[in-house]
Order: sequence, then C-alpha cells, then structure tokens
Amino acid sequence: MAALLPHLRRLVRQGPSDAPGPVVDLLGRVGLVGYGVVHLLVAWLAVQIALGTPAGNADVQGAVASVASTRFGSAALVVAVVCLVAFALWQVTAAVLGFRWVSGGERVRKRVGAVSKAIAMLGLAAAAATFLAGGRSSGDAGAQAATADLLLLPAGRFLVAGAAVAVLVVAVAMVYTGVRRTFMGDLDVRHLPDGVRHGIETVGVIGHVARALAFGVVGVLLGTAALASDATRAGGLDAALRLLGATPLGASVLVVVGLGFGAFGLFCIADALTRRA
Repeated sequence: MAALLPHLRRLVRQGPSDAPGPVVDLLGRVGLVGYGVVHLLVAWLAVQIALGTPAGNADVQGAVASVASTRFGSAALVVAVVCLVAFALWQVTAAVLGFRWVSGGERVRKRVGAVSKAIAMLGLAAAAATFLAGGRSSGDAGAQAATADLLLLPAGRFLVAGAAVAVLVVAVAMVYTGVRRTFMGDLDVRHLPDGVRHGIETVGVIGHVARALAFGVVGVLLGTAALASDATRAGGLDAALRLLGATPLGASVLVVVGLGFGAFGLFCIADALTRRA
C-alpha cells in the first residue's frame, strides 16, 4: 500500500483528471455517459407514466431493461458494467488524492461526494450485472426486501429510521450542490463559450434539484415504513415518482420531475466531456 500511493499520486498529477491513468479516465468518461443515458431513460419512463402510456418501472431497473431490449443490449450492458466500475475507481482515487485545486473543508466535502458517486456507480453496475445474470427484480421490491430484513433485526425500526434520515441528508446535499452550483468546480469549462457553460450549469441545477426531490420522497417512504414497522410502505425511485404523480397536481409534477431527470442526464454527458475530478 505504501508503494502504491506514490504511484497513484504520480498518475493523477500527470493526467488530465484525478483518474489513475488514461485508460481509467477514458473508461470512466464512457461510464459517466452511460449514467446519463440511464437518467434520460428514467425521464422518458416517468413522462410515459404521467401521460398514461404503459411503461416499465421508472427507475434504474426499468432503464436497464430498456437498454437490454435493444439489438445489442446485452453487449451494451457488459460495456456499461466495466465503464461504471472504472468511474467508481476514478472517484475512489479522487477521494484519496484528488481535488488539489481546493483545500480545507471544501476539499473534504468534495472527497465525500466522490465516495458517494463511487457508491452510486457501483450500484448501477450491480443492477446491470444482475440483469445480465437473469435477475429481473424492481427497485421497489429490492427496497422493500431490504427494509423487511432490517425490521427483523434488533432495533430494526430505528435502523430503518436511520436509513431514512441518511437518504434525506443525501437529498439535502443534492439541493445544496444544485443551488450553490458547486458541481461546476469539478469541471474544466474554461475553454468553452459562455453560452455553453451557462447551459451546462442550468441543466446541472435543474437535474440536481429534481433528483433531490425524488430522493426526498424515497426517504419519506422509508420513514413511514419505520413508523409503521411495515416494509411494504418502503419504495425505491419508481414508487417515489408514482407518489409524486398521485399528488393534487398529478401528471404535471411527474412530467416536471421527469424532465429534471432528463436534464441531469444531459448534465452527465457534459460532465463526462469536461470532468477533471
């Protein structure tokens, strides 16, 4: 380990980003594009549901199923798994050695954010790998199963409540990142025209806030499951979006949030082209 760190530090300093080498940098950028495509597909599924058109689950599993249904879907999922894992490795390296252009508390926040990005990418990679292996469970079913397992443990309701708080904290962090536009600090956009930079910033703000709203609903569902000690009240992204669609404003809210997820998908593609951390 002592010999590995200097080598990684040298790779990071020599490259255009905090990725440990050009191969990981390239694969990671492809993985980030794939992450964006997943959000675009979730946006499409959410809008379809809002319009009353039969659609799959508006979550990661539904998006993966949509990719798998295409002609080269299985091959695309294999490539996605490799590239998502590469991006996760990039983020782990950034969490340990990266963000050299900031210091103090800001560097700590960015490194914590890099860890959360790595976890998100590994989660998506796991969903794609599970689908390739023949798994077809929905995100809601997975959330309910995990909640049921926690409720069986001693102090299970408190564990589920803790998970709900954690999800809500993530949602608040997303709002902070979006409103304060701190995500722009991870990008190298100095060479881009002002209009392009403004466009990236706009879709980034909209996308982060829309995802925060959906995650907040997921946290509320978990909290409800904890209070009632009922795992069936928990749910994933699909349940959260459908709950938003059931509000008094109904389909309008779901369309707006779906478009927000689409904005985040576009931001991810721009992120892949300009990311330095």
